[in-house]
Amino acid sequence: MTPETLPPSTTSLRFGYGTNGLADLRLDDALALLADLGYDGVGLTLDHMHLDPLAPDLPARTRRLAHRLDALGLTVTVETGARYVLDPRRKHGPSLLDPEPDDRARRVDLLIRAVQVAADLGAHAVHCFSGITPAGTDTDTAWKRLAEALAPILDAATTAGIPLAVEPEPGHLLATLKDFHHLRRALGDPHHLGLTLDIGHCQCLEPLPPADCVRAAAPWLRHVQIEDMRRGIHEHLPLGDGEIDFPSVLAALSAAGYQGLTVVELPRHSHAGPHFAALSLPFLRRAAATAAASRASTRPIAPSPPVPPSTPLLAPPGEPSATPEGKTS
Repeated sequence: MTPETLPPSTTSLRFGYGTNGLADLRLDDALALLADLGYDGVGLTLDHMHLDPLAPDLPARTRRLAHRLDALGLTVTVETGARYVLDPRRKHGPSLLDPEPDDRARRVDLLIRAVQVAADLGAHAVHCFSGITPAGTDTDTAWKRLAEALAPILDAATTAGIPLAVEPEPGHLLATLKDFHHLRRALGDPHHLGLTLDIGHCQCLEPLPPADCVRAAAPWLRHVQIEDMRRGIHEHLPLGDGEIDFPSVLAALSAAGYQGLTVVELPRHSHAGPHFAALSLPFLRRAAATAAASRASTRPIAPSPPVPPSTPLLAPPGEPSATPEGKTS
């Protein structure tokens, strides 16, 4: 699939693909692939196989990456969902909720590094999540730990001018939009605290349909991840393999004036990453075109000016001279 074969873009939305779905490629090869396919940007997961946040010379490596992104015309959001970047034995460990202060501090340090990387790359936002409540930890204690751990990260984000976009994740302490608002209020609604909305997660467990989730979340929306999913099953699926109404979701994002990246999130399909990257962008553009056609067909038609008495009618009275084209969805 080349850019020339894509349907023309009919949306102001900008689409990206996550590097956690291209883990078998070198980072430079992954970026070149996405640029060739016509993506607008990339969701960059800081991980050992790409931009390792713990390896030496991170600032120098980040500067080189910034130049490469600029040369390819790709924008970026920094994501921090690497499975084993901090602990080779614990998936996503340690988290911001760990009982041991030193372990929580390691996650805080990673996220502060991510903020600096994002600032150096000119990224839209830094993504993060709460983590799973540890066994034996009560809910009030977990929320207190989360708020305290996020404080220095938000300070760094404020200094850098980079939004920190927290993702509701099924099974985590912060799992839903309601949980995000609980955290936001607990922290005093800081300006640089925003939201990562995963569209599949909305389909999986939110009470509202995904398009309504977008509308409800719009004021705080700083990053969007997108994939297909089925109700009640947290499994990231290729676009079109689940239950999501993508035209309605993209129409809601466009109507909300969302300016960040909408990033395809298929980490478990990394073994065939180039294949799914090639399929996903045309799918999203077709869905965006369907949404645009639906909006056009339901837009009110301006009344015609009065016909002067001396002007013959082009059609018999009571019959339209033309029928609006398009369809509703």
